[in-house]
Amino acid sequence: MELIARIPGDKGQIAKRTVKDQISDKLAYMIHSGLLRPGDELPSERELASTLGVSRETVRAAIGVLQARRMIEVSQGSRTRVLGTGPMPLYESVGALANLKDRSFEEVAEARAAVEVQVIWLAAQRIGSNELARLAALVREQEGMLDDPVRFQISDREFHTTLYRACGNSLLLDVVSDFYDYALEVRRRALQRPGAIAHSVAEHRGIVEALKTGKPEAAVAAAQKHLEQVRKTTLEEMSH
Repeated sequence: MELIARIPGDKGQIAKRTVKDQISDKLAYMIHSGLLRPGDELPSERELASTLGVSRETVRAAIGVLQARRMIEVSQGSRTRVLGTGPMPLYESVGALANLKDRSFEEVAEARAAVEVQVIWLAAQRIGSNELARLAALVREQEGMLDDPVRFQISDREFHTTLYRACGNSLLLDVVSDFYDYALEVRRRALQRPGAIAHSVAEHRGIVEALKTGKPEAAVAAAQKHLEQVRKTTLEEMSH
């Protein structure tokens, strides 16, 4: 079963923890990193369960944990809403991001591109049929998220983490995941532009199709096209 991005500080303990705890901590990390922000409405339990690859009961239990931490608000008859980071800071989660806070976007983007090329090259050679099927399923779901930036960002993170994990190198996974988390608040704004999500979904589809060929060069080319688009649109948004 595929789970969303790794949690900093949780190395070596993942198998001993319940899926509910893993999901609640990962959603909490999204809130602390800025992927999810106060006022955001979470997707439905059914949609989250599908995107994260877990049961609705697990999602419901994880939501309950975050509600107890006063990070989200659950209201009968309406969408669950993000309140904020709550009284329990996740120092381990934000620590990875703090390492990049004084870096320029251009510097981080260049470093991410260099590392991600190697990650995709390895992933193209090592990815299994289950991971490929998972990526393809995520892209199909994303086609229904063109007007839902919050849900798309959760799915986008799952897509990239599934792809990064396929490289089989946990150190590279950690490094490139930290690069992914940089400037998320700007990416949020960029994705609200007309056609932005559709463009990303098309590029995700291109990456999956390239991976299916089994040719690392094709996968790297598709990933580079996507990275360049992310860099370009993020810079445009930062200049406004």
